[in-house]
Amino acid sequence: MLYRNKILPLSKQADVRNDWLSYRLENILPALMKRTGIDMWIVIAREYNEDPVMPSLFPAPVMTASRLTGLVFYLDETDKAECFSLYPEESGMLTPFYTPIWKKGSETQWERLRALIDEKKPNRIGINSSENRALADGLSKHLYDELMACLKDEHKQKIVSAEDLATGWLETRGPKELHVYPGINHIIHSIINEAFSSNVINVGVTSTADLEWWMMEKVASLGLNSWFPFDVDLQREGEKNSRINNEVILPGDLLRCDVGLEYLGLKTDTQRLAYVLKMDEDDAPEGMKEALKTGNRFQDIVCEHFIAGKTGNEILAASLLQAETEHIKAQLYSHPIGVHGHGAGPTIGLWDNQQGIPGRGEYPLYPDTCYALELNIAQNLPEWNDQELFICLEQTVAFTQGRVHFLDGRQTGLILIR
Repeated sequence: MLYRNKILPLSKQADVRNDWLSYRLENILPALMKRTGIDMWIVIAREYNEDPVMPSLFPAPVMTASRLTGLVFYLDETDKAECFSLYPEESGMLTPFYTPIWKKGSETQWERLRALIDEKKPNRIGINSSENRALADGLSKHLYDELMACLKDEHKQKIVSAEDLATGWLETRGPKELHVYPGINHIIHSIINEAFSSNVINVGVTSTADLEWWMMEKVASLGLNSWFPFDVDLQREGEKNSRINNEVILPGDLLRCDVGLEYLGLKTDTQRLAYVLKMDEDDAPEGMKEALKTGNRFQDIVCEHFIAGKTGNEILAASLLQAETEHIKAQLYSHPIGVHGHGAGPTIGLWDNQQGIPGRGEYPLYPDTCYALELNIAQNLPEWNDQELFICLEQTVAFTQGRVHFLDGRQTGLILIR
């Protein structure tokens, strides 16, 4: 259980995250504002109704907005992002990352915002409003109305959707984040290995539901968070249902888990497979191992089509076409991951839609972004009387330096349980 050593005290976690935020505000944000042509970005929300982007802009240990909280970013003539806070300067809540520009008892926050816009004279003012991307649609109707009421007519004409800027901010990872991400994945991989073992599973007694709760309890005991209810199911010879839930685990079962944790503000999403050996077996059936190889081949195919500038729909179509050419029965439903589990960026198929996704699937792939590479293949298993077997794989990956990197590796062999 050496993976426990990767989990820092809360104060050190805050230091790490604030170091990342400082880099992001100084380097990533200006580049994104320039790329999207937005020279002022307004992110504003009220307590407990935060814009999905807002927590990623807060320094630790700040977790929520307080009353009315506004953050304003301005790209100056030197391509530096000036960062302002419309929260009372005496609070010190967001310093030193943001320059407070409003004092209680003088003008209102909205009046101060209007004065700042007058002073900076931006060309395009981005707000978080989007038809297709929920994570870039965080400005509430009431606050939008308040914003428009405070603006001069000349500034109202400059309001544009910041959906590409908000998406870019959420999806782009800095160098240190990319260095740390494999270690975060190592934690969940270690928990899976521990769960899929005779140390936890008593074959014939333990159920898939027992394993789900065991892993969530393990994550909680480490002071970490599960970002969705963990799922464990099984496939069994003679059972046509490919996802049997809440069932006692027996010899000959193929188990699958789907688990994800959050650490240092980053999410993981992982599916792995384990085979329960029968009394007379020392290894999994050859057909099952061959099916896993096919799953790995489909992973390779998808990674080959991760090319900067390609849209999610283009990656989906090209990957499925090549799989068909290689006689692989496959489905692809990968999603961006990072600050959010189902994160900002290009959607690459949905499990119930393999034809391309309007809107979300039309967004292009950018460097220094991360994904849950999620897919499955179906293959007949000779040892199970040619019953169709599904190999479901999911691994957090990074697209950086022109290629896909599996963060803490991928599964190439079945976990064996005695």
